[in-house]
Amino acid sequence: MKLHVKKGDTVKVIAGEDKGRTGKVLKVYPEKNRAIVEGMNIKKKHTKPNARNTQGGIVEQEASIHISNLMVMDGKQATRIGRRVDEKTGKIVRYSKKTGEEIK
Repeated sequence: MKLHVKKGDTVKVIAGEDKGRTGKVLKVYPEKNRAIVEGMNIKKKHTKPNARNTQGGIVEQEASIHISNLMVMDGKQATRIGRRVDEKTGKIVRYSKKTGEEIK
């Protein structure tokens, strides 16, 4: 299944605790329809001491957000995403439904 969100996109959170905030997509999980966004949905994880973290303790990290709660940013505005065939290359490209411009 194709998703409207890709790694590296700037997205706006439209629902949930971080509603209205924007961030960069770090990782996408297509099988779960979820994505990790930089600085959003911060959760605390309790860790045991290990080789990487000898002290252990409580670590804050980003948790995944369902992609239905994200909208791709086109410049300064959030927009829906469409797909169409590019005339020059013949490849499918994503474009902004608001402006009609191609999204890189």
